[in-house]
Amino acid sequence: MPFSRLLPLTLLAALLSLAAGCNSQPSKPPAHPDHPAHGQDPAMPETAPIPAAEGILDLRRQPGIDDLLPQLLTRRVVYVGETHTEMAHHDKQLEVIEKLHASGVPLAIGMEMFQAPFQSHLDRYIAGESDEQALLLDSEWYDRWGYDYALYRPILRFALEHGIPLVALNIPRETVDAIRAKGMNGLSESEQATLPKEIDRSDKAYEARLRQVFEAHPGAESRDFQRFLDIQLAWDEGMAQQVANYLEEHPEHHMVVIAGSGHLAFGSGIPSRVERRLGEPGFIFLPGNQHDVEPGLADFVYFTRSLPAPPRPLLGVLLEQHESGLLITQVFPGKGAAQAGLRDGDRILEVNGHSISSVGQLKARLHGFSPGDQVTVEIFRPDADDKGKRMRIDVTLGN
Repeated sequence: MPFSRLLPLTLLAALLSLAAGCNSQPSKPPAHPDHPAHGQDPAMPETAPIPAAEGILDLRRQPGIDDLLPQLLTRRVVYVGETHTEMAHHDKQLEVIEKLHASGVPLAIGMEMFQAPFQSHLDRYIAGESDEQALLLDSEWYDRWGYDYALYRPILRFALEHGIPLVALNIPRETVDAIRAKGMNGLSESEQATLPKEIDRSDKAYEARLRQVFEAHPGAESRDFQRFLDIQLAWDEGMAQQVANYLEEHPEHHMVVIAGSGHLAFGSGIPSRVERRLGEPGFIFLPGNQHDVEPGLADFVYFTRSLPAPPRPLLGVLLEQHESGLLITQVFPGKGAAQAGLRDGDRILEVNGHSISSVGQLKARLHGFSPGDQVTVEIFRPDADDKGKRMRIDVTLGN
C-alpha cells in the first residue's frame, strides 16, 4: 500500500460535515469543454473562493479507513473520487472496497466507466462466464471509456474473486453525442428514454462553476454552453438514477461509487441527486492533492503519493480509423513496429487472427500481453496502383 493519509475535514474541536453544504459552495469544475467531468485532472478555478466558514484544520488527525469504518457503515453509499489516470487513486478506491467488504455488509460497486446498456456483460464477467478480454470487447471499453484498463484491473479482479456485483452507471455515448448535436430538447423519444425523466437544474452554483470552466477554454464563444451543461447534467442524473435503482432493488446492499472527482465535488453532481431519490446521504472521499481543500468539498480527503501506471504493450504507431482497416499514419523510429518493417500507410486488418476494426478493439486484443511479447499483425500494404497486398508481420510489443 503506498503512502497515504486520510483527513476528515475538521474545524477546531469539531468534525466539519462538508457534504451538508453541497449546493451552496463553489466546486472544482472538470476539465475538457466537450467532456466536462472526464479530463485527466479536474480543472479548478484559478482563484478558489473564500470558504463560508473560518476554522482551523487539525492536521494531527489522520485516521485510516479502519478508523472510519463504523461511521461509513451508517450510510449505504460511499463515493470515492479519482483522477482517471492516477493509479494511487484507484488504489485508495480498492482499499475502501476491501474494508467495506471485510465488514460483512452486502456490497456492490458502481462504476462510471461502464455504460448502462452493457450491464449484462458485467454480470457475465462476475459470474465467471467471460474473461477480461471478452469484457473489454463486449463493453467496448476502449472505444467508450478509453482509459487504460490496467488502472482499474485490481478493482475488477477483487470484485470477480469475491462475487461483488458491478453496476454500470453511465448513460450511452450515443445519447451524449445526440445532446451535443441537437441539445436536450431535440432528442428523439428513444434517446430521451435513455435519460431519467427529471433533470434537476436548481443548483445554480454548480451551473456557475461549469460556466467558469466552459468559458476558460479557447473557442467557447463558438460553442453552446447550454449543451455543455445539458451533457453534464445528463451524466450526473443518469448515473444517480442507476445508483438509486440498484439500491432500491437491493435494499440490503451498500454501494461504493467510483467516479471522476468532477461528478462528486461538493456533492453537486451524483451525490445530491442520489440523495434526492433515496432520501439518504452518502459519504464523499476526494483526493486532496488534486483540490484546494475548503468547506463543502467532501466529507473526507485523502492524500497519496503517485504510483507508476502499469506498463502498457504498444505497437509503436499512430493510427487513424479507416473504412478498410486502421490506417497507420506514423511509425515511431526504433519501436517494435518500425523494427518489424511496418510502414506509414499500412492498414491493420487483424491481430493474432482476430479482425480489427477500431483502435479500441486493437487495445482490447493486446490486453494480457506485456512489453516484449510478440504478436502477429496482418496488414494491407497499398502499392502504386493502389491494389496492394496482404501481409503478416510479427511485431515485438514495446512499452
